Amino acid sequence: MAFHKKEEFGKREQELAEFAKALSHPARIAILKVLAQKNECICGDIVEVLPLAQSTVSQHLKELKNAGLIDGSVDGPRSCYCINWKAFEKFNNDINNLFIKLKERNEKACC
Repeated sequence: MAFHKKEEFGKREQELAEFAKALSHPARIAILKVLAQKNECICGDIVEVLPLAQSTVSQHLKELKNAGLIDGSVDGPRSCYCINWKAFEKFNNDINNLFIKLKERNEKACC
């Protein structure tokens, strides 16, 4: 039986990895661009501008929502989404801090 070792890492590393994983597909980047342009969007509007089936777009929206990068609400048969800017700010700060720490360590010792 396989065990996940993710729990062996700190909360910050796990959260940063989840954000990065959510951004790791070009369709999700495209969805975020559409949401940023329109400020909020119905799933059907996103489907109209992307070369993907509605079910595929819905799956990518689910991944982004699970990672906390977008918020969504359901109004009958329509689902409306928008970017969670607080989560993006946190991700931006965490990734910048990671780069700063990596760079500091690299300047002290290199192979």
